[in-house]
Amino acid sequence: MTESSQAATVVDVRAMVPRERHPLIFATFDGLTPGASMRLINDHDPKPLYYQLMAERPGQAGWEYIEEGPETWQVQITRVG
Repeated sequence: MTESSQAATVVDVRAMVPRERHPLIFATFDGLTPGASMRLINDHDPKPLYYQLMAERPGQAGWEYIEEGPETWQVQITRVG
C-alpha cells in the first residue's frame, strides 16, 4: 500500500497482515534514491523495525518520528547517500 507524494513515498501498513509489513518496508526503502524519504504510517511504535533497519542497512537510513501514538505512529525514513 504505497502511494507517491511530492515530498515522500507514503507506506501505510496499518491494514496489512503483520508478517507482510517488514518486507514491503524494506523493499520500498531499497528502492529509494539517496536523499529520498518514505513516510511510514503504523498502528504501533515501529521501534523493532528501527533496530532491524539499522542492523541490516547500517549507515544507510535516517529515522525521525513525525507522530508518536497513541493510535498512529508516523516515521520519516530517509535514504542516506
